[in-house]
Amino acid sequence: MAGKLGEGERGPRGGRLRGPPALKAIQRDIRALRLPGFAGAPVHGPPVASRIYLLGQAPGPHEARLGRPFAWTAGKTLFRWFAQAFGASEAEFRARVYMAAVVRAFPGKTASGGDRVPSRQEILASRGFIEREVAALGPRLVIPVGKLAIGEVLGPGQGGPALAEVVGRRFRIRFHGVAVDVIALPHPSGASTWTKTDPGKALTERALGLLARHPEIRRAFPRRGRGRSQRPAALSRRARMAAP
Repeated sequence: MAGKLGEGERGPRGGRLRGPPALKAIQRDIRALRLPGFAGAPVHGPPVASRIYLLGQAPGPHEARLGRPFAWTAGKTLFRWFAQAFGASEAEFRARVYMAAVVRAFPGKTASGGDRVPSRQEILASRGFIEREVAALGPRLVIPVGKLAIGEVLGPGQGGPALAEVVGRRFRIRFHGVAVDVIALPHPSGASTWTKTDPGKALTERALGLLARHPEIRRAFPRRGRGRSQRPAALSRRARMAAP
């Protein structure tokens, strides 16, 4: 069901449903997904009819247990970034932004104890969910978080190790047939040092500044930043100098 229009997405006259009714049908199929080797149940956020689409990489063990995206340490960092950039609390962000992932269940651990990277086949098994969500939402802003998500949105050539080539920039592309702006973020994992030293630190600050000034963010969080700069307080001269 991942890659096809589900019966629950068709209206009484056979047309495609949009908004929450379509999203609820998609999420029923997400919950029914079972992939060999994956640990824990599939995870999704609430069926928010939003013009902003955040795409993460894959749930971790805590997300699988708690049943929501970005529920643990990386999520705390991500929501702190958003609070500093445009004043949105975690609860506000979850209520106003549709949160998805490249793979919808925790892939499990490697033999060495790290999180396993999903295979190409496992990514393809979940891609249909993204296509259906984009069709239902018609987003105007897509926020891929982490290399895997960046590669899914901008293409494999953009999702490799050269985060410095994509973070801190705004792209205009067609994503599953919909014209969208893309502002990428690095993964907020505590194990990553990329966001803690330059150029990654400055480029992350610049990306958050781009988000804060984007019309869809301003529309979703309308009381943020009126009468003052939308630039995050942490966005320094170093970040501005790092702009391409």
